Amino acid sequence: MCGIIGCVGRPDETLDVLMHGLGKLEYRGYDSAGVALADGDVGGRLAVAKRAGELDALRSVVDHTGTADGDLEGSVGIGHTRWSTHGPPTDANAHPHTDCGSRVAIVHNGIIENFQGLRDDLEAAGHEFTSETDSEVVTHLIEAALDEGASPEGAFRAAIARIEGSYTIAAVFAGTEAVFAARNDSPLVLGLGESATYIASDIPAFREFTDRVVYPDDGEFVRLDAGGGGWTVSDADGEEITKEIDTVAWDAEDTGKSGFEHFMLKEIHEQPRSLRQCLRGRVDELGGRIELPEIEELDPTAVQFVAAGTSYHAALYGAALFRAAGVPAQAFLASEYVTSVPPIGDDLVIGVTQSGETADTLSALREARGRGAETLALTNVVGSTVARECEHVLYIRAGPEIGVAASKTFASQLAAINLLTLATVEDGNREVIAALRDLPSTVQAVLDESTAETVADAYADAGAYFFIGRGLNFSVALEGALKLKEITYRHAEGFAAGELKHGPLALVTQETPVIAVATGDGELARKTVGNVKEVEARGAPVIAVTDGRSDVERYADHVLSVPETHPRTAAVLASVQLQLFAYHTAADLGRSIDKPRNLAKSVTVE
Repeated sequence: MCGIIGCVGRPDETLDVLMHGLGKLEYRGYDSAGVALADGDVGGRLAVAKRAGELDALRSVVDHTGTADGDLEGSVGIGHTRWSTHGPPTDANAHPHTDCGSRVAIVHNGIIENFQGLRDDLEAAGHEFTSETDSEVVTHLIEAALDEGASPEGAFRAAIARIEGSYTIAAVFAGTEAVFAARNDSPLVLGLGESATYIASDIPAFREFTDRVVYPDDGEFVRLDAGGGGWTVSDADGEEITKEIDTVAWDAEDTGKSGFEHFMLKEIHEQPRSLRQCLRGRVDELGGRIELPEIEELDPTAVQFVAAGTSYHAALYGAALFRAAGVPAQAFLASEYVTSVPPIGDDLVIGVTQSGETADTLSALREARGRGAETLALTNVVGSTVARECEHVLYIRAGPEIGVAASKTFASQLAAINLLTLATVEDGNREVIAALRDLPSTVQAVLDESTAETVADAYADAGAYFFIGRGLNFSVALEGALKLKEITYRHAEGFAAGELKHGPLALVTQETPVIAVATGDGELARKTVGNVKEVEARGAPVIAVTDGRSDVERYADHVLSVPETHPRTAAVLASVQLQLFAYHTAADLGRSIDKPRNLAKSVTVE
């Protein structure tokens, strides 16, 4: 959600670096984009270009000579992709924003909660606003401080001190060869090159230029200076803070499409590799145990999961595993957790978040910690806010995921949750361990043999879709419905199969495909077959996702097959088929698969 890039130290390439970074941040979700450049000359000027729409609209006014509405040049710069919150996507509301005298330009991710009162005061003092955004108040706060004689850095700090809310803010000043930034509840990372330094909301923005990174914490300020790649991180009082320099473990090529038409399809096909990465070094099949030294002291007696979106479906799956092992467990929507906190006691609270920056999940974990709970982050991003704030962290190791609709991260979340339960509350379940070992190859078999494209072609014109499952397959049904609605814009709902007759069956018609997930041959599968018969009797077409053990294919119009495996890993295989079904349906409909409308990859506002 929104993206920031900043650069110093590449004076002849600043614009190119900013545009490259914005292109790498498109996956986060946005509806306008812009850049601002400045130089260090006395009496220097700011150069700003911004446009509503996709990045191509900005590119159309930024040609290869670096001109846009006049000269667009400067030795330092910042860029932004905006996801609208305050005010619609227009040129005026796009970032960067400038002050009345065009002395400072800022970009902002997050929400300034006290902006209206600040705006009222600033307008009363004579400041003229040109946008409807909350972000623009920052430029005028800085301007007011400059008018009182503050230095650029002092004015920036004075403005930050007056705002409340979540933010990463970056600024450049006319006549100052530096970039200033600060963060609070919004992601920010520094990239350290040989002679240049970068800031961004996410590593892909500058990964092509460096793999050395620094993660500022909430309440910290950053200054990047041109010449020699100088950088400092300091606290609110200006005291410099020593920060650890980390090395990114993945290559820039990992964020390319590798010949696939869409990032989502590439990432669906990357799942065997991402699962191997998740499991590598953690599964000792010979010894019948899981080795997770990072959480070896955990001994949960009760568990609460907090998560949102796809991660919530993984949390439902995880809670079911803990309950099956005899440990009380519940999954909560993170957005509801803070407003109605359940009793915590000695529960372990697990936050599941792909990005590690999901605002709702961070708020829920902070509430839990404030009540004395022990917390664990299950995330994909090393150095993310959730990984730094929780007492424990378990990385899912899926690698970078660019498509907005999660695919490989969901599979890796399910695998990592299996590792977690095996390591903490299950004593050597060799059947599950063996199934986990085989999981990358069984997922590859699904990818190699899937008929999802043919099935999707048959139902691409349907107006609504129902997904049903029981047990662990209930969470898979929910995730399958979410994938379909995210990228096709068609109505899709997931249900516990037994709930059909308690209301949803009234909506089942001959034009309503029902996708039933039925794996294994146990009681849950047999009951799901009974639910399939109910919709078949009403003329609804049925698509069965099955390993063939329940005989559900006898009542299905189409079958998406998965190999026989343990019920816990069968859920992962079924989810791969549903990802492919959603993808090919969206492709048939000509949708913007990697950047679905109104959605963002990392949701950093509540």
